[in-house]
Amino acid sequence: MSTVAERERSTARLGFWLLTIGAIAALGYAARFTTHSKTSDRSVLYHWSTAAGGLFQFAIFLAIVLAISGGAQERLALRRPRSWKRALGLATAVFFVSWIGLGLLDKLVHGGREQALTPDRWQSKHAAAFAANFLVIALVAPVVEELLFRGLGFHLLQRFGDATAIVATGLAFGLYHGLVNALPILTLFGIALAWLRSRTRSVYPGMLVHAAFNAVALVVSVTING
Repeated sequence: MSTVAERERSTARLGFWLLTIGAIAALGYAARFTTHSKTSDRSVLYHWSTAAGGLFQFAIFLAIVLAISGGAQERLALRRPRSWKRALGLATAVFFVSWIGLGLLDKLVHGGREQALTPDRWQSKHAAAFAANFLVIALVAPVVEELLFRGLGFHLLQRFGDATAIVATGLAFGLYHGLVNALPILTLFGIALAWLRSRTRSVYPGMLVHAAFNAVALVVSVTING
């Protein structure tokens, strides 16, 4: 009886998770198709309001994750990898393969240009605001998004098999961003992170890769590219 009840609760959690991702994706695409302009503001990361808005948004997402999961560490994969040495090796491989492979794919689909988030040049007078946004993007976002997708989402979908959980959470991660051209890039990155989660049984290695990826992208945008 308890097994049946637990399965029903797990199904309900999966339903709430799917509803959450669907709502976020729908709002993102609705905003993109109704307000997107060819003259996107490439200086958004130099505004304090962007950091404040990001913190508020991720606080809501984290609250939803904790509500659906009940705060259970097992459902969020908040556990040590079987081997940190092996996990770090896999994480390093995932980072470099993703950076090179997705970078080449971006040359074709121009996903970074569509998102129009990273600045095209460094503006020292806005360094403090940029630092605040850097922390949100390179620290807060990876932690919350990994808990949302590779933690809770992967756990809820894993009963259908690891392969299903990897692909489904990868696609959900791509749709969640509300982008069109960048969808293949984000989906593949999500799949890579989900594969890492599957191999290590932990959400921590994915957080490290995700944080490093975002941090390097931001630094490159205002140094090499800028």
